Amino acid sequence: MSAAPGLAAVASADPRAVLPRAVTDRRSSGELVIDWEDGARSLLPHGLLRQRCRCAACEQSRRSGLPPPAPAALSEIRALAVQGLNLVFADGHERGIYPWAYLRALGDEVAGGGGRVPSLRD
Repeated sequence: MSAAPGLAAVASADPRAVLPRAVTDRRSSGELVIDWEDGARSLLPHGLLRQRCRCAACEQSRRSGLPPPAPAALSEIRALAVQGLNLVFADGHERGIYPWAYLRALGDEVAGGGGRVPSLRD
């Protein structure tokens, strides 16, 4: 399994930078907003989060060459304390655990223009 771009840099940074100060779900715009302790902000489209799930089933699908799942809105957010978030999507998928460092790396990738970000309208 390969790490998301930038994950190593986040993991080696100040540990407080990987912890959130606030998590907000903007359902109307389909974005999860994470404000980090170091002052950074991550804007994560729901569709990107669904397509980048790292649960065993999604990883197996990617390794098998199957197309990514269709973008789906978040329907529930379950906090896992210092570990991260368990995200539940409108398509019923609820197995993904998103560690804080992975969410930060995805946010940095989006902010840096690291490729096309799927929207719920795709």
